[in-house]
Amino acid sequence: MSLKGDCINILEHVLVPKFRVLSDEEKARLLEKLKTTKEKLPKILQVDPIVTNIEAKKGDILEIKRKSEVAGEYVYYRLVV
Repeated sequence: MSLKGDCINILEHVLVPKFRVLSDEEKARLLEKLKTTKEKLPKILQVDPIVTNIEAKKGDILEIKRKSEVAGEYVYYRLVV
Protein backbone atom coordinates (compact mmCIF):
# COMPACT_ATOMS: atom_id res chain seq x y z
CA MET A 1 0.00 0.00 0.00
CA SER A 2 1.32 3.42 -0.85
CA LEU A 3 0.91 6.52 1.24
CA LYS A 4 -0.04 9.91 -0.15
CA GLY A 5 0.90 12.27 2.65
CA ASP A 6 -1.18 10.90 5.51
CA CYS A 7 -3.62 9.01 3.26
CA ILE A 8 -3.63 5.37 2.20
CA ASN A 9 -4.59 4.61 -1.41
CA ILE A 10 -7.57 2.30 -0.89
CA LEU A 11 -7.48 1.19 -4.54
CA GLU A 12 -4.25 -0.70 -3.84
CA HIS A 13 -5.67 -2.75 -0.96
CA VAL A 14 -5.75 -6.50 -1.64
CA LEU A 15 -9.46 -6.78 -0.70
CA VAL A 16 -10.65 -3.95 -2.96
CA PRO A 17 -11.91 -5.12 -6.38
CA LYS A 18 -10.92 -3.35 -9.62
CA PHE A 19 -13.20 -0.44 -10.58
CA ARG A 20 -13.44 1.49 -13.83
CA VAL A 21 -15.86 3.98 -15.39
CA LEU A 22 -17.51 2.84 -18.62
CA SER A 23 -17.42 5.08 -21.68
CA ASP A 24 -20.71 6.27 -23.21
CA GLU A 25 -20.37 3.66 -25.97
CA GLU A 26 -19.72 0.88 -23.44
CA LYS A 27 -22.74 2.02 -21.39
CA ALA A 28 -25.02 1.81 -24.43
CA ARG A 29 -23.74 -1.67 -25.36
CA LEU A 30 -24.11 -2.92 -21.78
CA LEU A 31 -27.67 -1.64 -21.38
CA GLU A 32 -28.65 -3.11 -24.75
CA LYS A 33 -27.05 -6.46 -23.87
CA LEU A 34 -28.81 -6.58 -20.49
CA LYS A 35 -32.06 -5.22 -21.99
CA THR A 36 -32.43 -2.71 -19.16
CA THR A 37 -32.05 0.97 -18.31
CA LYS A 38 -29.33 2.49 -16.17
CA GLU A 39 -31.90 3.39 -13.50
CA LYS A 40 -32.56 -0.33 -12.93
CA LEU A 41 -28.89 -1.10 -12.20
CA PRO A 42 -27.73 -1.47 -8.59
CA LYS A 43 -26.60 1.88 -7.15
CA ILE A 44 -23.46 3.20 -5.52
CA LEU A 45 -23.31 6.58 -3.81
CA GLN A 46 -21.23 9.40 -5.26
CA VAL A 47 -19.73 9.93 -1.78
CA ASP A 48 -18.42 6.33 -1.61
CA PRO A 49 -14.64 6.45 -1.00
CA ILE A 50 -13.91 4.42 -4.15
CA VAL A 51 -16.17 6.60 -6.31
CA THR A 52 -14.53 9.80 -5.09
CA ASN A 53 -11.07 8.26 -5.48
CA ILE A 54 -11.62 7.36 -9.17
CA GLU A 55 -13.45 10.68 -9.72
CA ALA A 56 -16.64 9.08 -11.04
CA LYS A 57 -19.64 11.36 -11.26
CA LYS A 58 -23.40 11.01 -10.99
CA GLY A 59 -24.78 9.01 -13.92
CA ASP A 60 -21.56 7.07 -14.55
CA ILE A 61 -21.69 3.29 -14.68
CA LEU A 62 -18.87 1.49 -12.91
CA GLU A 63 -17.55 -1.90 -13.95
CA ILE A 64 -16.36 -3.84 -10.92
CA LYS A 65 -14.24 -6.98 -11.28
CA ARG A 66 -14.05 -9.31 -8.31
CA LYS A 67 -12.08 -12.48 -7.83
CA SER A 68 -13.88 -15.67 -6.81
CA GLU A 69 -12.50 -19.05 -5.83
CA VAL A 70 -15.43 -20.70 -7.63
CA ALA A 71 -15.96 -18.49 -10.71
CA GLY A 72 -12.42 -17.15 -11.12
CA GLU A 73 -13.35 -13.56 -11.88
CA TYR A 74 -16.77 -12.02 -12.28
CA VAL A 75 -17.96 -8.60 -13.36
CA TYR A 76 -20.85 -6.54 -12.12
CA TYR A 77 -22.01 -2.96 -12.59
CA ARG A 78 -23.19 -0.07 -10.41
CA LEU A 79 -24.79 3.29 -11.29
CA VAL A 80 -23.33 6.29 -9.47
CA VAL A 81 -26.13 8.25 -7.75
